[in-house]
Amino acid sequence: MNKGTLRQILLLTDGHSNHGEDPIAIAALAKEQGITVNVVGIVDDNHLSEKGIEEIEAIAMAGNGVSQIVYAKQLPQTVQMVTRKAMTQTIHGVVNKELSQILGDHTEMEDLPPNKRGEVMEVVDELGETMSLEVLLLVDTSASMKNKLPMVQEALTDLSISLTSRMGANRFSLYAFPGKRKNIDKLLDWSPKLQSLTSLFQKLSSGGITPTGPALKEALHKFSKAESRRGLIAGEDEEQLFKESGM
Repeated sequence: MNKGTLRQILLLTDGHSNHGEDPIAIAALAKEQGITVNVVGIVDDNHLSEKGIEEIEAIAMAGNGVSQIVYAKQLPQTVQMVTRKAMTQTIHGVVNKELSQILGDHTEMEDLPPNKRGEVMEVVDELGETMSLEVLLLVDTSASMKNKLPMVQEALTDLSISLTSRMGANRFSLYAFPGKRKNIDKLLDWSPKLQSLTSLFQKLSSGGITPTGPALKEALHKFSKAESRRGLIAGEDEEQLFKESGM
């Protein structure tokens, strides 16, 4: 089985979008591109509106991801859980697709005998630990998020630490929205560690509208650029190999 790379957008927000494209449509586009969209809806003493909850669930569903509504103080554990649950869910989908190709269109993991199902689950667990993982973290910094940002910082630091035990490679990038001049502002380019988050979050200013759809759309482009960069590096490596071999 081709291990490939698990690609996720993890959206952290506390309210429904109020500007630009429909985030549900953008999440569906992400799914088509093989990128899972997970959403954590953050509340404090004020509850999210019913409309906000519906939108959070709909974005995750359209993006083939996981959604969770959580109080700010529970955020660190929730971010880890959502990321890992989405990984397993994505791998299940890949495994089921491969099973249907081998055993027939209507065969899924649940259709297998218990002993075979156990063997497949072992493969799922192994892939969860060994596949490469790319997570683009997209943080809502609209006015109502101001008091929640310290908990967001703690949650993302914990996520980075919790995933270091995986055998597979981890890469993170971090963006905030609304941006000062764009839909999103880059806080951290693709990196194996979420470093220096304290200094990054101290620079964040809360306020403005909540352009969730445009922010998700920009986030998709960041995966495309990362892939192009990797392809370019691979091409350079190949060219160097040819030179060294005298071909």
